[in-house]
Amino acid sequence: MDPVDEILPVGQLSVLGLQHVLVMYAGAVAVPLIIGGALKLPKDQVALLINADLLCAGIVTLIQSIGFWKFGIRLPVMMGVTFAAVGPMLAMAANPDLGIQGIFGSVMAAGVFGIFAATFISRLLPMFPPVVTGVIISVIGLSLLRVAANWAGGGVGNPNFGAPLYLGVALIVLASIILITKFVKGFFANISVLVGLIIGFLIALALGQVSFAGVADAPWAAAIYPFMFGPPKFDVVAILTMCIVMVVVMIESMGMFLALGELTHRRITQEDLAKGLRVDGLGTLIGGILNTFPHTSFSQNVGLVGVTGVRSRYVTIAGGIIMIALGLLPKLALLVASVPQFVLGGAGIVMFGMVAATGIRILHGVEFHGEKRHNMYIVAIAIGMGLVPELSPKFFDQMPHFLGPLLHSGILLAAVTAVILNLVYNGWEEADESAHAH
Repeated sequence: MDPVDEILPVGQLSVLGLQHVLVMYAGAVAVPLIIGGALKLPKDQVALLINADLLCAGIVTLIQSIGFWKFGIRLPVMMGVTFAAVGPMLAMAANPDLGIQGIFGSVMAAGVFGIFAATFISRLLPMFPPVVTGVIISVIGLSLLRVAANWAGGGVGNPNFGAPLYLGVALIVLASIILITKFVKGFFANISVLVGLIIGFLIALALGQVSFAGVADAPWAAAIYPFMFGPPKFDVVAILTMCIVMVVVMIESMGMFLALGELTHRRITQEDLAKGLRVDGLGTLIGGILNTFPHTSFSQNVGLVGVTGVRSRYVTIAGGIIMIALGLLPKLALLVASVPQFVLGGAGIVMFGMVAATGIRILHGVEFHGEKRHNMYIVAIAIGMGLVPELSPKFFDQMPHFLGPLLHSGILLAAVTAVILNLVYNGWEEADESAHAH
C-alpha cells in the first residue's frame, strides 16, 4: 500500500491530527484577529471570524486530503487562511464603501477565479525542474524560520519579547523533540513534536504563563452560516487585487506541493497540481461564503511530515475533523489557543528547518559542474533574492504598491527569480525534460 493511503488506528490518527492542528493554529487565528481589529469589530464578532475560519479550514482540509472529482491532491495537506491577503484586506477594511462585506465579495470572486486559473497555473510545471524546486523549498523553510523565531521570542508585539523565560521554554521543547527522536521508537517518536509541546505547555502553566481568559465566558457551541455579516459587496478594483493575491498564493502552494511530493516519495504530476490548486480556489470561495478569508495550503505543516516520517493523508483528514469541531465549539477553540507562542517556537525550529533541509537534499542531486556550472548562479541569486524581504522587511517599501504581493513574499520572489534564471541559463526544452524526470 502507498504510505500516503495508509489507514492508521483511530487513536493514532487523532493524536497525529491534533499535532498538525496545533502547528497551524496560531497562523489560522492571527488573520481574523488582525482584520477584526482593523474593522473595530466587537469581541463577539471577532470570535465569530475565528470560528468561521477554523470551520472553513477543516472543511477544505478534508476536500484537499480526501479528494473529490477534480478537487484535492490527496496528500497530507492542512489548509488555512493565508497571510498574503492581509495587506489588501486591511486597505479594504479602511475603505468605508467596502468594509467587511467588500472583503467577502472580493474573496468569493477571487475563489471562482482561482478554480478556473488552477489548470493554467499547473501547466507551469515544466518550469520547475529540481534546481528550481530545490531553491523554492529551501526558501520556504528559511522564510518560515522567522515565524519560529518570533514564536520562540513570545510573539510579535509582546512587550517582553525575547525574555529568557520564553527562550528557555522554547529550548526545552526543542531539546525534548531531539531526545525523543534519538531515543524513542515507534508511535511516540512520530508524535515527538506534540510531546515536546505538551512538556512546554506544562512548564509554562507551572510558571503562570498560560492564560485561560475568555474560556469561561465562551459558549460551548456556535452556529456558523453563510453571510452572517450581510450580503457581499463586489468592487472591481478589490476583486482584481484579490485575484492577484490568488495567483501569488497558488504559486506558493505549487512549491509546497512539490516539497510534499519529495517528502512522501510521490511523483507530482500536472494534473495533481491542478487538483490541489483548485482547492485553494474552492477554499477561498467557501471562505467568502462562510464569513472568512482566502484559504491556502499551509507550508508550516510540511515540516511535520519530514519530522515524523508519517505520510498518511488520513492524519490531516483527522486534523480537518478536529478543526471543524473547534470551529463549532468556541470554548474548546479558546483552550487550544491558550498554548503560548513561545512553546510553539522550539517545535517551529525543528519543523521549518526540516523543510529547508528537504530543499537542500534536492539541490544535492543537481549538476553544478561543466556545462551545468550556471546552476550555481541560479541557486545563489534566487536564494539571495528570496531572503531579502525576510532579512530586511522594509527593503521594498518605496516600490509601487501594486508590486507588494510579489516583492514582500520571499517564496514568490525566489520562485520567479529561479524560474527566469533557469530559462536564461538552461532554456525551456531542458526545463521541460528535467520537470518530467522530476
